[in-house]
Amino acid sequence: MTGLYHHLKPDVIDHLRQGTLLTRAPGAPTRYAYADAVLELGHRNPDVVVLNADVAKSIGTDRFAEAFPEREFNFGIAEQNMVAAAAGMATTGLIPFATSYAVFLTMRSLDQVRNSIHYPRLNVKLASSHGGITPGPDGPTHQGQEDLSLMRAIANSTIVAAADSLTTGRATWAAAEWEGPVYLSFTRDPVPYLYEDDVPFEIGKAIVVREGSDATIVAIRDMVAQALVAAELAAAQGLSVRVIDSHTLKPLDEPLLLRAARETGAIVTAESNTILGGLGSAVAELLVEHHPIPMERIGLRDTFAESGPYLSLLLKYGMSAGHIAEAVARVVGRK
Repeated sequence: MTGLYHHLKPDVIDHLRQGTLLTRAPGAPTRYAYADAVLELGHRNPDVVVLNADVAKSIGTDRFAEAFPEREFNFGIAEQNMVAAAAGMATTGLIPFATSYAVFLTMRSLDQVRNSIHYPRLNVKLASSHGGITPGPDGPTHQGQEDLSLMRAIANSTIVAAADSLTTGRATWAAAEWEGPVYLSFTRDPVPYLYEDDVPFEIGKAIVVREGSDATIVAIRDMVAQALVAAELAAAQGLSVRVIDSHTLKPLDEPLLLRAARETGAIVTAESNTILGGLGSAVAELLVEHHPIPMERIGLRDTFAESGPYLSLLLKYGMSAGHIAEAVARVVGRK
């Protein structure tokens, strides 16, 4: 069984075998991994500065403020001002990480994000916690179910939503090296520690996590763990399912996804974002233009999610590992 997998920690494979990945495997919110990574960046690069909108304690960037008080700026609940200031700082050669929750960073300050950062292609990193519906108990006002879709629609955007703490740290370091705007999306609730240190991480290059020949699940952020469980559920039904961690939504790794489409002949996408305009839409657009095959999208349908435990919400809204496995069976049946 271990030969199926690439880069996963041995205990993750054990949990997959036992069916306990989502209930007993160790993990953490990826927002904390961002805080660790940006603190390390602070030591590496004196041009890195952190701006926050009264979320430093929640996300963990208060430690950056303690280490570099002259390089951290709290704007209070004023995200539009924060983003505008980040744009100004970028024009001086600084590398600002503007930090807030997804709903506020992508919606309250969307004007400034579009016109002050992306239009002039300024070197600002938008660090966004509470992505998707991972802030389950916080309710729809704080669930960032639209963040990936909104950012994908903006010209000059680069969007990365990593699956676990290790790759979130590497995404943060990579963003600092990437010239131009980068949107980083983190989880509010814990997700399992998935990857070993050997995992390759590069913006724009998806990761094949599991081999398979009958269908491919393409997942992003917190849904990679769900996809791995779904692949095991499908295996119990005799299906061989590939799993791809498409951590970069934009630019999409088109060559890898098209290869998966040709080799497996069926694709299911999985995201905790709205079904409209995110990963599923991006993959569907790619396939319909270049290699049409049976496909289904798993994500939040045209609704707001209610307050509740994260895993319970996935189950209620048809986004759990079981639902992904059922979608796999359907697309294979349509081949």
